[in-house]
Amino acid sequence: MTIESSDPTGILTVTHRPFPGPAVPSALPAPGDAAHGLTLTDRAVLRDGVPIVPVSGELHFSRMPRERWSERLRQLRAAGVTLASTYVFWNHHSATRGEARFDGALDVGAFVDEVADAGLELVLRIGPWAHGESRNGGFPDWVQRLPVQHRSDDPAYLELVREWFGQLAAALDGRARPGGPIVAIQLENELYDRPEHLVTLKRLAREAGMSAPLWTATAWGGAQLPAGEVVPLFGGYADGFWADPEDGWDPSFRAHFLPSHEWDDPGVGADVRAAQGFAASSGEAAAGAASPGTAELHGFPPATCELGSGMAAAYHRRPVLSARDVAALAHVKIGNGSAWQGYYMFAGGRNPVARMQETQDTGYPNDLPEWGYDFHAPIGESGDLHPSAAELRAQHAFLASFGAQLGGMSSSLPDDRPRDADDLETLRWALRADGESGFVVISHHRPHEQVELVRDVQLRVGLPHPPGFRIAQPAASPDEMPQIARIETENDGAVVLPSRPVDILPGTLARWPIGLRVGQSLLRWATASAYALLPGDVLVLVADPSIPAEIAIDGEPPREIEPGIHRFGSATVVLLADPTDAWLLGDTLWDCDGQLAWDGRDVRVRDASRLRRFDRDAGWQVLPVPASVPPRHVEVRRMRDAGAPPADYGFGGKRHRAPAPEVFDDLAGVFELGLGEWSGDAVLDIDWAGDVGQLRVDGRTVDDRFWDGTRWSVSLRDVGAAPGSRVTLQVLPLSVHSTVWLPPSARGRQKTSDGVLCAVDAVVLRTRDEWMPVG
Repeated sequence: MTIESSDPTGILTVTHRPFPGPAVPSALPAPGDAAHGLTLTDRAVLRDGVPIVPVSGELHFSRMPRERWSERLRQLRAAGVTLASTYVFWNHHSATRGEARFDGALDVGAFVDEVADAGLELVLRIGPWAHGESRNGGFPDWVQRLPVQHRSDDPAYLELVREWFGQLAAALDGRARPGGPIVAIQLENELYDRPEHLVTLKRLAREAGMSAPLWTATAWGGAQLPAGEVVPLFGGYADGFWADPEDGWDPSFRAHFLPSHEWDDPGVGADVRAAQGFAASSGEAAAGAASPGTAELHGFPPATCELGSGMAAAYHRRPVLSARDVAALAHVKIGNGSAWQGYYMFAGGRNPVARMQETQDTGYPNDLPEWGYDFHAPIGESGDLHPSAAELRAQHAFLASFGAQLGGMSSSLPDDRPRDADDLETLRWALRADGESGFVVISHHRPHEQVELVRDVQLRVGLPHPPGFRIAQPAASPDEMPQIARIETENDGAVVLPSRPVDILPGTLARWPIGLRVGQSLLRWATASAYALLPGDVLVLVADPSIPAEIAIDGEPPREIEPGIHRFGSATVVLLADPTDAWLLGDTLWDCDGQLAWDGRDVRVRDASRLRRFDRDAGWQVLPVPASVPPRHVEVRRMRDAGAPPADYGFGGKRHRAPAPEVFDDLAGVFELGLGEWSGDAVLDIDWAGDVGQLRVDGRTVDDRFWDGTRWSVSLRDVGAAPGSRVTLQVLPLSVHSTVWLPPSARGRQKTSDGVLCAVDAVVLRTRDEWMPVG
């Protein structure tokens, strides 16, 4: 096998471009707010002076049963999330002025305690306006109706905010202080041209007794933020329900799959901007929200809080993203230089009471489900994992192990980049490097219209101090140089990998290490993705599909390795064939085909048939798992046939309106689910087709969903069902003439239906194992 080729013909090139100067400390945290060793520079987040890459995952405590908080937070932790993030929805707590509830699943103080107990830290998004697909954007009806200028420094409005912040601070009872688990407070959401209002909100929060090391604000849409007062956080989604039904895949979504150093997104929230009294952003005005604009970082590192790890369905548009779509969106940001990966949503939920959803009737452009907020999140509303969970977990393991290096690594874009968002032929990749070491980040994927196979790829990475290029004596002659140094001299000091051209498949997400120290050994490069670095000089890599896993270590020529455990001097290399069942919990590597939960101390497992733990000396150690209860099919009895639906139920502008409750009850087919005897933590997996579905327990609607062709899973315990409850499924039929936007597979089934689509294909009752401690 040949060593690094010195022939640059046909080679794709990237040259390391260092940061323009030394790191500059950011304005936050302020001296009185500093805690937990957290500091920021213009390029990184640091803890005790060491760079880290935080991973924040959104879940909403008031959208899930209180008894699930502990479980969800430990699921987050096991997924590699380090910061929980939550809105505090004003309207969930205060139905009447002067009264605010913080009991049961609304007990924000108890939730903060659960976050700390799970070994997580918290980003508290206090609003007052939140959006989050909540009624009035989170304002209680009584606030929405008052004749004040909302979301401004109108004194009458500020008096309402002062009262709410006081109630919230009292419920937190001192927990929102530097040194506690709340490390960041987000002010407002999607506020575009009122920077002075953010300063006022920060003052009011402080006066109420709330503070944290970091204050944040969303920065997309060309938002004007008060410099030095808040950390600007960005976002991006692979697709969104907020596009019109006849629109294709919007350019603002496409741009997130390109190597780029632009962080703004003019598309997120654009549909409600005008309704909230804000002018169009500069990006929208210039290009109709076609591409991101230049973001102002105000001396802070590039950071995100809303990378779409799923997507909700509105009535008029119901996007479904693949796990690779979600993973690619996040992966691109790593190559682009992200210093903080934040996701929305990471765990789905359900509204606490009726009529809490965003609707056209409340002045918003979209109709959302009344109850369900699954969001196709990595952890679904039912608590089960969607495939995206494993994809993101692998990235988070990488960030946890290599965050200290990434914090000092600038992002460099290749010489030949896609000419625009619709260039499907050019390889999509970037470099994170510090001049001596780094990671080639390949993110060759795009939803809906996939990229093409790129043939015969070799990458030439130009570094000023490439790995292995060390000459002990400056006067040494070329004949006295080590072999690898001679090769790098012939390549002008560049690293070329792999040793021979390879084909890059569509969907490839790779992180190839360069110049990585593993104990006493130097991994010059590898064509397998970096996953983790474990104690005892153990490097974990993941084989990338159809790409030979080559490693070039110390002075040896590159060699190809197969999945397994390999020893190289003092270094051990573990090559995984697939990361789907890999879990990095702290500094321990696990292999589990079920679910793990973790709080930094105890590991728990459920629904697994295989559990192994890696030991450097002994290899993989098999641990016992409990036997699972097999799922069983539920008898489905049709109690009433569906009526004949119209093509649509009216429009708000270009967007379809959801049917009124009385129309739903008149037209929906009714199916009784014969659950029989059941116990424990049971889940219904419902395969169905139609327009809108409602699940009812003893006649009461407990969950709902707009059909998008995917399975609907419901925890019976969470919706209040008990053995003996009467459980029915109401399905509103979908007309073959309906023009709501559906994913291609669902659209295909609609068009082949006999005029009306209303079906329950199968219902399965699945009893989940109880969480078992792992010895």
